[in-house]
Amino acid sequence: MPNVKATTVSADDPQAYEDAHVHAVYDEIAPHFSSTRYKPWPIIAAFLSSLPPGAVGVDLGTGNGKYLPLPAERPGSVWTVGLDRSRNLLEIARGAGGAPREVVWGDVLGRPWRVGAFDYAISIATIHHLATPARRKAAVKRLLECISPTHGRALIYVWAIEQDELSKRSIPVDAGSPPPPDARATPSPSPGGESGKGQDVFVPWVLAQPQEPKPKGRRKGKLGERGAEEIRAEEAASASEAQSGATAPTATPKVFDRYYHMFAKGELNELVTEAALEMGLQVGEPGQAGEGVQIVQDGWERSNYYVELRRWKL
Repeated sequence: MPNVKATTVSADDPQAYEDAHVHAVYDEIAPHFSSTRYKPWPIIAAFLSSLPPGAVGVDLGTGNGKYLPLPAERPGSVWTVGLDRSRNLLEIARGAGGAPREVVWGDVLGRPWRVGAFDYAISIATIHHLATPARRKAAVKRLLECISPTHGRALIYVWAIEQDELSKRSIPVDAGSPPPPDARATPSPSPGGESGKGQDVFVPWVLAQPQEPKPKGRRKGKLGERGAEEIRAEEAASASEAQSGATAPTATPKVFDRYYHMFAKGELNELVTEAALEMGLQVGEPGQAGEGVQIVQDGWERSNYYVELRRWKL
């Protein structure tokens, strides 16, 4: 399968860079990508299950909308609006879980709703597609702005340089950066730890050309094998599926390079802290009079860094 490659973002027009290496790619691969994204990750499912009945929130970068029907144990008890830049993925998201969903075509850097409109927000595997530190910080600000200043909750996930023992990705690191930990050793969570330097990369997606349909028995087995890969967002699943489905030697799969900023230990926490301080928010538990944001929990899970946040006002 193709390798992950280091890349350098064009400083002249990061928006155009994202248009070419993120948005155009996902519109092209939407059906295939969606077929590999159907099982919720445990910490995200638990977060949505912890929300009170009647809560209204937003999924910033909803993709195929797999989190819109949650919580699974009490469907309809909360309402999540999905936002994404890919129209093709939104067409899938609007029917996520077999029911009509509310979705919005938009950008995570925009302001399509009033300040404090939502009780909660999630941003899952989205901010790492923004091509500069300033744009990633702006996305965090938009997320903090859109949730209630008195009780708003948020959860952010990004891909990590540090990959787990099941990942088939090998992340190249710039010569001037410290090497990531052994990919087969689970990194420790980084609450307040020293921030490292992330890495800009192209992660390939292999899209098979149309082939004769595979027998249903084979397809069923293949889906079963993909369960664990889906939880860790293992892109190599796409490559292996495309290769296994090729029945004619002349059919050449198309390879799309997707831009990612792979986060280093401590980098996500630092990004959130900087964004909050620039908004005039205190960072930490409720204390002095004013407004703030608390880091409820953070850590590393299945090759991702995550942070859960709560807004407060005294």
